[in-house]
Amino acid sequence: MHELRGIAVSPGVVVGRVYVLDDVRRPVASRTIAAQAIEAEQARFEAAIAASLTELDELRAHAEQKMGTEAADVFAFHQGMLRDRTLIEPIRERIATERISAELAVQERFREVAELFASMPESAFRTKVDDVWDLDHRVLRHLIGEHRREITGAGHDVVVVAAELTPTQTAQFGTDGVVAFATEAGGETSHVAIFARSLSLPAVVGTESIMDIAREGDRIIIDGDEGLVIIRPTDEIVERYHGIAARAAELRARLGELREEPAITTDGERIELLGNIELAGEMHHVIEHGAEGVGLFRTEFLWLTSDHEPSEDEQFEALRAAVEAADGRPVTIRTFDLGADKYTQRRAMMPERNPFLGNRSLRYCLTNLTMFKQHLRAVLRASALGEMKIMFPLVTSLSEFRQAKLIVHEVMEDLEEDGLAFDRRVPLGMMVEVPSAAVMAPVYAGEADFFSIGTNDLIQYTLAVDRTNERVAHLYSAADPAVLRLIKEVVRAGRRSGVPVSCCGEVAGDPVFTMLLIGLGLRTLSATPSRLPFVKRVIRSVDVKSCERLARRVGSLDSERQVSALLRDQARKRFPELFDGRSVDASG
Repeated sequence: MHELRGIAVSPGVVVGRVYVLDDVRRPVASRTIAAQAIEAEQARFEAAIAASLTELDELRAHAEQKMGTEAADVFAFHQGMLRDRTLIEPIRERIATERISAELAVQERFREVAELFASMPESAFRTKVDDVWDLDHRVLRHLIGEHRREITGAGHDVVVVAAELTPTQTAQFGTDGVVAFATEAGGETSHVAIFARSLSLPAVVGTESIMDIAREGDRIIIDGDEGLVIIRPTDEIVERYHGIAARAAELRARLGELREEPAITTDGERIELLGNIELAGEMHHVIEHGAEGVGLFRTEFLWLTSDHEPSEDEQFEALRAAVEAADGRPVTIRTFDLGADKYTQRRAMMPERNPFLGNRSLRYCLTNLTMFKQHLRAVLRASALGEMKIMFPLVTSLSEFRQAKLIVHEVMEDLEEDGLAFDRRVPLGMMVEVPSAAVMAPVYAGEADFFSIGTNDLIQYTLAVDRTNERVAHLYSAADPAVLRLIKEVVRAGRRSGVPVSCCGEVAGDPVFTMLLIGLGLRTLSATPSRLPFVKRVIRSVDVKSCERLARRVGSLDSERQVSALLRDQARKRFPELFDGRSVDASG
């Protein structure tokens, strides 16, 4: 039995059988062509490109029907690449000047592009490698009929295991018996991760060595909640995870009954529950899980699913779709959080030495004013269509926040001159994600309409722990007293100044922390929609006084271990049904 840890990108637990997909990168034999055959070889290449574009049209329509416009835009990106002369012309030239076959010229050119993306430290670039190999395979198949094992007809309860997956392959999963997948490559912002969430398939990526370990037909467990893959588990472990899956299904059904019930404590305190989304098409998940609106719309995914800077109209259409789908519910738009591990596709070829401490988030927008103003125009135009708030990410200084607000008002004036509708009173808030912002919260409270505490980055910057680095992952914890003290100070500053405060990090969706967050004074929580029923279950079973007592006990502790132990103990005693025994050592 082997237990592998990876990156959890789509939640859920399944037990199935391994279906291994081979590698798309098959070598093509070297073949020299005659001088008189050059034009014919170039014509073969052009025909393969044309056939690929036609095929992508069909895939785009299919994906839009199954998963929505944003997911379908992945194939628009593929079409854009195949029409990009900087990619295509070198292939035509090599056929003519080196007299090599079209298939060899295609594979070598696509390999160059894939290696260029793979060599870059930013994950937004590296995740494009999947798309490049997808196109390589597609064009080669039209040139030489290359056959590669396909997913169609794989059977039932199939868990796909692959070194990497292309968007084309992932788009097939919803109807072909696939119940989960695991890959060696991939990240949280990759297209296959987005598809997995859209299709509600449990998925774990970044599972090192899985292709060396997994064999066709092996029993396999995918735990998309914990980022765990167990290959060839013992009967005892399988039985335990079958139990976990069954209890989870039963619990989801019971919690689903709370959908229309208010999130109110036993002593009558209302807690607002909101959902975090990346794409407008996810709005149905927000509604389905009983959220009252969207507390965090990560707009940077408009970039990360495109091969170009999205135009004002493209951004507006995506935002319009989200606001209209919200059907009167509030939607909080976070402006572009680019930089760090989420660079744009047209990012300069000279990466920063330490991008997490570099030109990212609001800083990036303030140094790219044309892009930022175009983005704000789209956001403000969408504000006319429903209840919206706008918040800026990773604010680190008061001058940054003031400059951002000034730009918003400049854009408002431009829209007014253009005769375009917008909400002039749209609230302007900020993410509290760094210690400097938390410490200065009383000052920011005089400037911001609301605060949203982003615990993911706040933990990272407070504890100096890169949350994507597996070597220090054990040090990354929301239970650290330093983090909790900063959260408490932000909530206190908001209350004193009458500024609403929410929490929109992963902690907000963790029922272990729900009582503590209420006890610290938070009354708005925004999380992944699927986690909200768990949080609501806790809220409806506790009173504020007991939560405040727990917060005081936590405040007297001086170590992360003590805090974690206390919170887990309290949660398991009060809500044992929310916990399924995953903490038992899977190695058995």
